[in-house]
Amino acid sequence: MDFIHFYISFIQTKNDMFSDKKLIVLSCMGMVLWAFGCNMESRGFALPQGSIEEGKKTFISLNCNQCHSVADIRWTGDTEHGDVHFRLGGETEHKKTYGELVTSVINPSHKIARQYRSDLTTESGNSKMKNYNDIMNVRELVDLVTFLQEEYDVVPPQGPHYVY
Repeated sequence: MDFIHFYISFIQTKNDMFSDKKLIVLSCMGMVLWAFGCNMESRGFALPQGSIEEGKKTFISLNCNQCHSVADIRWTGDTEHGDVHFRLGGETEHKKTYGELVTSVINPSHKIARQYRSDLTTESGNSKMKNYNDIMNVRELVDLVTFLQEEYDVVPPQGPHYVY
């Protein structure tokens, strides 16, 4: 039985314990929790387990290091030819999710950090990153993302922390 059916049956059986106002408030709270607490868009989406070592090989074979570097793979680009060096991995304040990394690879124009927009975008605002969607197969994508995810170290944010 899913959450909604359980919730409705619970409210119906407990109706005599609550006043109408309390019942309305509890119903609203339940609906808000249900609506914002469940990520229905990701339901059923899961890629197979990837290989870090194969992902590293994919990173190199697709020449990702012409524009990117990671901890143990150096950048091979050339600034005289307009190549931009963008370091991946390292310390970050939040974990790079699998979904964020998949999106960055298959749709690099989706989200570009403000400080890099002038260097990493075309005049029309699209990413300068090559589109690998017709070159890379799903296995390579899965392995590449698995490799990249392991390159990030989550660190606590610096500065004052405010609890609300």
